[in-house]
Amino acid sequence: MRKTRGKTNKEKGKGKNIFLEIKGGNKEKEKKTKGFTLLYFVIAFIAIIAINSYFFKTEVKTVQYSEFKELVNKGKVSDLVIDTETIQGTLTLDDGKKTRFLTSRVEDPDLVKDLQKNNIKFTGQYENKFVKAIISWVLPFAIIILIWNLLMKRMGGAPSSILSFGKSRGKIYGEDEIKITFDDVAGVDEAKEELKEIIEYLEYPQKFLDIGGKIPKGILLVGPPGTGKTLLAKAVAGEAKVPFFSMSGSDFVEMFVGVGASRVRDLFAQAQEKAPCIIFIDELDALGKARGMNPLSSHDEREQTLNQLLAEMDGFDTKTGVIIVGATNRPEILDPALLRPGRFDRHILVDRPDIKGREEILKVHIRDVKMAKHIDLKVIAARTPGFVGADLANLVNEAALLSARKGKTSVTMEEFEEAIDRVVAGLEKKKRVMSKHEKEIVAYHETGHALMAEFLKTTDPVHKISIIPRGIAALGYTLQLPTEDRYLMTRQELLDRLCVLLGGRVAEEIVFEEISTGAQNDLARATDIAKSMVKEYGMSEKLGHMTFEKERRPLFLDISPSFGGKDYSEATAKEIDAEVKRIIEESYTRVRILLTEKRVFLEKVARTLLDKESIDGEELRTLLKENGETNETNKPGEKTD
Repeated sequence: MRKTRGKTNKEKGKGKNIFLEIKGGNKEKEKKTKGFTLLYFVIAFIAIIAINSYFFKTEVKTVQYSEFKELVNKGKVSDLVIDTETIQGTLTLDDGKKTRFLTSRVEDPDLVKDLQKNNIKFTGQYENKFVKAIISWVLPFAIIILIWNLLMKRMGGAPSSILSFGKSRGKIYGEDEIKITFDDVAGVDEAKEELKEIIEYLEYPQKFLDIGGKIPKGILLVGPPGTGKTLLAKAVAGEAKVPFFSMSGSDFVEMFVGVGASRVRDLFAQAQEKAPCIIFIDELDALGKARGMNPLSSHDEREQTLNQLLAEMDGFDTKTGVIIVGATNRPEILDPALLRPGRFDRHILVDRPDIKGREEILKVHIRDVKMAKHIDLKVIAARTPGFVGADLANLVNEAALLSARKGKTSVTMEEFEEAIDRVVAGLEKKKRVMSKHEKEIVAYHETGHALMAEFLKTTDPVHKISIIPRGIAALGYTLQLPTEDRYLMTRQELLDRLCVLLGGRVAEEIVFEEISTGAQNDLARATDIAKSMVKEYGMSEKLGHMTFEKERRPLFLDISPSFGGKDYSEATAKEIDAEVKRIIEESYTRVRILLTEKRVFLEKVARTLLDKESIDGEELRTLLKENGETNETNKPGEKTD
């Protein structure tokens, strides 16, 4: 599918991976990490002051012992408490008020006699210094430790996490905790067949050892985002019923030197203890990027971590039953030492599914969705070329949400059609106000795309034309659907595609004798196609069968990186520019001649589009036949706007 006029940045095959992955075992913490706060320290400080104030209150009047003796003789003291070091009691002041007093005890044999003589009540007290020490010192420290534990938990880990940076942070799933099997994975049959051998080895290792065979140490899953690499790895563990260690490449690397290497050692040590098992490292490119790519840091923490991973993969024995599975969508930047035999020695491509694969994936995702009886998954699969598993999961979810919004009890084909338009072109904006003139420009622009797609022989048939604004900048779009999955394109097909892209700009020029900014995306994509024809595909008669675009290789394969330099002269560059311009100009002229001849169809379809705002492919072809146009040579295509 292709979208041109005012196209959003969303491309085919890209999308957020929203595969529903079952998280077996322990529930993950859902609390968000909160920022560091001094509140706990303030609370601790206040608590310590309160404890000391309560138990060791010092707001008493201190008197000398000689003065105390005089007060005893005058009868102004009462309720004395005598311990080994002090004498405390109540003192009656001259104004009749009473207050607490304290004096140091002195060895005085006559003290008891004097107290009895003056009828003063007194008692002795044994002071437990041990309890006093606990209350005054141990208790405050216990409060501080408690607050420290709370802070550590708020900062995202166990209290001891600050002292255990070197421990592996991988999630460990038990043998029966992963419920995902190969029944939950569809559209990647070749990859599943490759991985079944690993499952058999984990279940019956002796079968391979008896014959002298060695299972690969590492398996690298390579493919675009959203194709199901992580799901495949979990399915292997679920089928084999073995422990599953899951980590991301970024989990190893920290700001502290040596932490990543320590985590690698700890991960492999844990895996050896629980063998047979599977170690899964997602986003391996975050850890395994080619060494030496950063000229400012020749031996940074990430490289130390990678070196440790290489050493561990060399050191452990496959007979123990530890299989390492890595996943990446950027294999070209991985270090070559990581890809050599003996490390990640088996590479499995998890590619975008074909039309049959998309249908199988849809069957998996509609299991728990109430579907109407007339749903045809083949049609939906045909309408979603380039979609990966994550895109299809999102599509099914969008259709279910639309059905619920409309109050329906099941998902119909109407919701799927609307969901596809929403995923591909963006949210419909029916309330956006456009002037009548702008709306006419958009209508003729989209009609120009549609007519070129219908009139040319090698283009895909039109599925829908719309002038309802969608997404951020799309004021309209023309959707074409391929009749089959394509892997090669001929020179004529590329030229016809150029004509479809230029059809909108030419239609504006013919009708309004003026051009607008709406064709910016069309022109950019047309220029890219023309440049690729000349520089990459050798489709220029003047320059011959040569390519002028350097092969996109990993940096470590270039002996002397050119950093974007050209391998051809300025004279050749001028010829390339001239050829690109010639191809576009010839295509532009071809489109102008054809649309001028078919002006009556251009007017008819554009007026119908202005009235209805949206026309499907069959209605477009009916309009053309009613006006005397029979187009029996049409076939495949894509999406423009």
